[in-house]
Amino acid sequence: MVIGGLQRFSLSDFPGMISAIVFTRGCGFRCPYCHNPELVDPSRFDKEFPLSEVREFLHSRREQLQGVVVTGGEPTLHDDLPSFLRELKDMGFAVKLDTNGTNPLMLQQVVAEGLVDFIAMDIKAPLALYEQTVKARVKAPDILRSIGLILASGLPHEFRTTCVDSLLSADDILSIAELLKGCDRYVLQSFHGGSMLDQSLEAELPVDEARLTEIVEALSATGLMVGRR
Repeated sequence: MVIGGLQRFSLSDFPGMISAIVFTRGCGFRCPYCHNPELVDPSRFDKEFPLSEVREFLHSRREQLQGVVVTGGEPTLHDDLPSFLRELKDMGFAVKLDTNGTNPLMLQQVVAEGLVDFIAMDIKAPLALYEQTVKARVKAPDILRSIGLILASGLPHEFRTTCVDSLLSADDILSIAELLKGCDRYVLQSFHGGSMLDQSLEAELPVDEARLTEIVEALSATGLMVGRR
């Protein structure tokens, strides 16, 4: 595992859990609104965070923390992800995995081995718009397979979409929702500026609140459990 960072305490990233967050380095996507460019763009990589320090910290906090969130970057790029998750489980932690869904084989493995307790998957766009949204090559069947694996897993889960006016329309978001029927929860994240992979979005404004409310109401009317963040 190549670790890019460690957040030692969170009350909001793992539902119902006091958690730490482990950030893996590397991602196949280049989403322009990504707020972790130091984990995605090799030219901006920070110094690698020693895995031994992560282990030592987590071992020392077994009585204070309930869970660990493994996020990125994209954790499923790392072949040794299963062994790292086994370590976390052996320490007694619940595990939440954040993924972009590009590696369904890895996802299937960690689910089958009981190494995760909660999964969150980012859905970037309708399938036809994926590549232009994430600025990278995408295998649409892998995205669909990951969605199916999560829906069939029986595990608590959520799907998330970052709403950016210049990239996604209301109809696009409704199209995404069609892929997620039966999910536990679909979370719409409003775009906010700041440190991003592509600073050309610096002038982009957050989605209008009234418009976002209309989208949420339209999604809720279909029976989908919808949240906002």
